[in-house]
Amino acid sequence: MVLFRRLLGDVLRAKRMQRGMTLREVSAEARVSLGYISEIERGQKEASSELLASLCAALDVPLSEILHDVSSLVALEETATLTTTSGPEVVASAA
Repeated sequence: MVLFRRLLGDVLRAKRMQRGMTLREVSAEARVSLGYISEIERGQKEASSELLASLCAALDVPLSEILHDVSSLVALEETATLTTTSGPEVVASAA
């Protein structure tokens, strides 16, 4: 099962690191607790639309870019899941 919050966290962490920002810097800029941002990045908490907008502003990244990146990851995971679950069946013959 694809967890949107885990993939969102992965994308947010990657964007933060690309910009060379620490959790503390994002926390101060977004006015969100450092611990809460950490939980979002680890996929343990859901981000509200308001919180996501604050994080995007702090990271200077358009919301559409974040959502596009997450959408691409969701598509990749769905494809991988479909490939592994709908592969050819192997039937063992009883001897």
